[in-house]
Amino acid sequence: MKKQDFIKAVAAAAGLSQDAVSKTLSSMIDTVTTELKSGNEVNITGFGAFKVSARAARNGVNPRTGESIKIPAMNSPVFRAGKTLKEAVR
Repeated sequence: MKKQDFIKAVAAAAGLSQDAVSKTLSSMIDTVTTELKSGNEVNITGFGAFKVSARAARNGVNPRTGESIKIPAMNSPVFRAGKTLKEAVR
């Protein structure tokens, strides 16, 4: 499902306009992004949690050349599904 399909589905289920759902979804994504940039965790009860995970620097291999390369340390966003979501998918 693509973003536009998701917006249409939510708008139909909630009885809202697609424009309103689109603005709400964009605001939600911006808010989660801002909080993760600040190093905070975002918990949505029943759905899951977004957090930042620190990845250490490591050595890797370029698959095309076989050359060893250094991969720098970085922060990576992580989503951990909540209990309600996990049970619904099972």
